[in-house]
Amino acid sequence: MTAFILVSGVFTGAHVWEDTAARLAAAGADVHTAALTGLGGPRGTAGVRIDLETHITDVLAAIDSAGAAADGEIVLVGHDYGIHPVLGAADRRTERIARIVYLDSGMPKDGVPALAAVPDLSLREQLARRTGASGPGGADGGDGELPPPGRDDWQRWGSTEGIPEAALDRLTALAAPQPLGTLIQPLRLTGAVAAVPLTGVLCNGNGASIEMVQLQVGFGDPALQALTAPGVTFFDLPTGHWPMLSCPAELAEVLLRAAAGEGHRLEPAGAAEPPSHLRPFLLDVPELPRERTENVDLYLPDAQGPRPAVVFVHGGPVPAEARPTPRDWPTFVGYARYAAEQGVVGVTFDHRLHDLADYGRAAADVAAAVELVRADPRVDADRVALWFFSGGGLLTADWLGAPPAWLRCLAASYPILAPMPNWGLAGSRFHPAKAVADAGALPVVLTRAGLEMPEIAATVEEFLAMAKDCGVNVEVVDVPHGHHGFETRDPTDESREAVHHAMRSVLAHLTA
Repeated sequence: MTAFILVSGVFTGAHVWEDTAARLAAAGADVHTAALTGLGGPRGTAGVRIDLETHITDVLAAIDSAGAAADGEIVLVGHDYGIHPVLGAADRRTERIARIVYLDSGMPKDGVPALAAVPDLSLREQLARRTGASGPGGADGGDGELPPPGRDDWQRWGSTEGIPEAALDRLTALAAPQPLGTLIQPLRLTGAVAAVPLTGVLCNGNGASIEMVQLQVGFGDPALQALTAPGVTFFDLPTGHWPMLSCPAELAEVLLRAAAGEGHRLEPAGAAEPPSHLRPFLLDVPELPRERTENVDLYLPDAQGPRPAVVFVHGGPVPAEARPTPRDWPTFVGYARYAAEQGVVGVTFDHRLHDLADYGRAAADVAAAVELVRADPRVDADRVALWFFSGGGLLTADWLGAPPAWLRCLAASYPILAPMPNWGLAGSRFHPAKAVADAGALPVVLTRAGLEMPEIAATVEEFLAMAKDCGVNVEVVDVPHGHHGFETRDPTDESREAVHHAMRSVLAHLTA
């Protein structure tokens, strides 16, 4: 008999698992919920600090209790913060664990505290200052508790999409303060747990999906290559961050399938030759030379006098180790050469969006690259367009919110136009769907992929709805059968016409 041990996340206890546990038991599984001290479990002795090690001990007790009956077929399920004590316990009982399920959680590393996975970046910084855990290794000190969210504040910890109103009320009523020691004590692993098979259950409504992880793996991020091992599987759930409340039946089915070793398997980087982002650009463009200055490349037209420029801004996050870097990817080289063929300066460059916390410095890199381009005597500094792609879409917010006179057009292709719920940026300035209200007369050309990932498509629709309400001029170029990154993934006549259409529109605004 398979035994499931379910471990809840921040502020929550065994009560969140009731419906899912009942369905697993009805299917014949042995089900246990780990009672974490202070979170539905015992409060502990007054004056005794509760930390991550306390919760690891709680999970170890659950494993030892279930181990004899399960005979080595224990599946540990860690939701959210719960993956930290799950990994700490599994590292010490690897022989008893058949599989670990990461339920809409991060990928904790040895020596890193759970604080690093708090989704709200501003809250994370506040807690780091409060506890002195500002470094990557966290802090071993720190007492006190973090109050649970109010009913309207759960979004700071993950999407509440799909949770019935009554369930959200109960979640709030039963929420417990989170002991700060559990967030700031570093996780310590020997490495033994790396041999245990794992399954990732990704909640699309919270901003995660198999397709997005596969794209990151394809970029060559060394930290993600372990996810392509034979014992690693994935499932998508079209819901928010608390699937045990929003879709308990579907979650129970996924957990049973995970226990059986089922699920989607990722392709290793290089398994498809070449990876999608390095395949040829869909248009035949002239082999124009580039001029490279620092992190900026210029593709110059065969024309006299200062010329308008189009600056192409790549997406991300892209691992710092990725080679070639984005300015040399076929898509951006192709667009820049195409622009130069049409008589304007095409510009590619690398910015430092390597992590979700990097949007601030990436925005500074964009501004610096633009000023370098505008200072070039071969560029008409009063006629510049910015063209953003994918995750770079959040960087449009600065330009939409206060468009300078020289910015004649802003373009975006398959962009992310509102922060994903699990990115921790909801309160930041990087929210184009809000910033568009101040775009005024700035023309916007948006290329929309018909086969876009649903979680990204939702941000585009949010942006378009706000733009319509504010009377902002947005021209939408649709690619009905195009995927995210269609220029190298879908080299069809439909895709080619979309690129031509978008370029014609951008150039028309530049030369008007």
